[in-house]
Amino acid sequence: MPVIFDIKNIFFTILGYDMSHLEFWATLTGGYAVWLSAKENVWSWIIGLVNVVLASIMFYQIQLYPDMFLQGFFFVTNIIGFWMWKFPKALDANQKNELRITKLPLKTSSILIVGGLVCTYILGTFSKNLHQIFPTLFSLPSAFPYIDSFTTVMSIVATFMLMKKKVEAWWMWLAIDIISTYMYYVKDVKLYSILYFVFCIIAAFGALDWTRKWKNGS
Repeated sequence: MPVIFDIKNIFFTILGYDMSHLEFWATLTGGYAVWLSAKENVWSWIIGLVNVVLASIMFYQIQLYPDMFLQGFFFVTNIIGFWMWKFPKALDANQKNELRITKLPLKTSSILIVGGLVCTYILGTFSKNLHQIFPTLFSLPSAFPYIDSFTTVMSIVATFMLMKKKVEAWWMWLAIDIISTYMYYVKDVKLYSILYFVFCIIAAFGALDWTRKWKNGS
């Protein structure tokens, strides 16, 4: 692995915290991509492609394996999301000829949440034993297998909502970001933890702004 992608390769030190190149650039691209998403900017999906590559490398090195697997999903959905936002069907388009914001039926939201919790348990159990199943690939046990699996599974759900421009996506992201802020802080990737705290603010803004736009039919 090139030195620049090593989590131990320090870019700079601030207030006694050693910041690696990998964490810095993953944080920067991640923050910019999410902000663009909240602003309904279709290019958020392209910036997101860079972020998922850097994040997957970082998560592998700090033993957040479910998060690492999640980045592969994000890579594919960033490509699909760009296409869906940029080239919607005529009936689903807004005034800018991009995908229009809508809401999910309550029944659909309930099914997604219950299904997500079931999948969290399954993935969490698998992640807990990953270092025993594949000891060559994963020499250390998974950190926070169930909490990490919850954010992983619900991130998938929230991403599908975001691809469809559903208002509920941002409320889901808010819950995910609060948990992730704590998890990354404990795993000592402090800048990424701060990034997810900022994500909490962006998610709240996105939820309120998209709700307003949905009510206005924009």
